[in-house]
Amino acid sequence: MRTALYPGSFDPITLGHLNIIRRASCIFDRLVVCIAINSEKRTMFSFEERVDFLKRSCGRFENVEIVATEDLVAEYCRKQGINVLIKGLRAVSDFEYEFQLALINKKVNPELDTIFLTASEKYTYLSSTVVKELARYGADISEFVPLEIKKDVLDLAQIRRK
Repeated sequence: MRTALYPGSFDPITLGHLNIIRRASCIFDRLVVCIAINSEKRTMFSFEERVDFLKRSCGRFENVEIVATEDLVAEYCRKQGINVLIKGLRAVSDFEYEFQLALINKKVNPELDTIFLTASEKYTYLSSTVVKELARYGADISEFVPLEIKKDVLDLAQIRRK
């Protein structure tokens, strides 16, 4: 069985993330979507909330599993026997950063390969940061997040704005 892991902070999941998940789930027999800690990011939503958002958003994909870890992604993959990492790219600037991470991950776990999937054109501008900022002010985020979580993202963002 071919398994890949798609890591991210998913704070919150966007339609861009969902596009990568859909496409990767067609390539691999099993796709593990993993909420991982990025010490450089301040998250708005808790681990539990992000797991819930992902589970509700990805319920339509039979071969997608949602997990969360506080381990390094490369270490988590080693422990789980996963040898392929999926990373989404929106722009050339993403590639430089993700390429460096891929090399570091390969040092930590020599069995781990990274596959880059480019974002669909209509999502190249989209980021969780933009979604959070719009949601804080109650803007319409319908075109940016899965409908299954839209209301919760808006409600929680506005509560946390105060």
